[in-house]
Amino acid sequence: MGIKSDLDANFDFEIVDEFLDHYSIMIDSMEIMIIDLSKPSMQRRSVDELFRVFHNIKSASAYLNIEPMTRLSALVEDELEQLRKKNDFVNEETINWLLEISDMFATWHENFQLDEKLSKVRFSLLKIPDIDK
Repeated sequence: MGIKSDLDANFDFEIVDEFLDHYSIMIDSMEIMIIDLSKPSMQRRSVDELFRVFHNIKSASAYLNIEPMTRLSALVEDELEQLRKKNDFVNEETINWLLEISDMFATWHENFQLDEKLSKVRFSLLKIPDIDK
């Protein structure tokens, strides 16, 4: 039994379906927003939008008891909050880390679609980039 079957067994179909619809939309837009961080004119907006995306994923996955997703999105949300406070240039290390994070969330999206168990979080994602470089 995979992640989708687990959710369907424990939650109302409409809740699971709505989560997966919104998650799909957020995954599709995540990489574009991360790439836009390299453009000074788009940086502020992209940081704010990414913060909102990860906050929404964190909240929804917590409700659905998807622990790895909740923890990783909370970590990313915290880092994005630091970037929001910093209000300065987002460095390449941070952008690359966020792209790897995006890949992890895309992998989880595939896990949902194929009704597989969630892939394990790659250890390298837990190494937070130095936002001050």
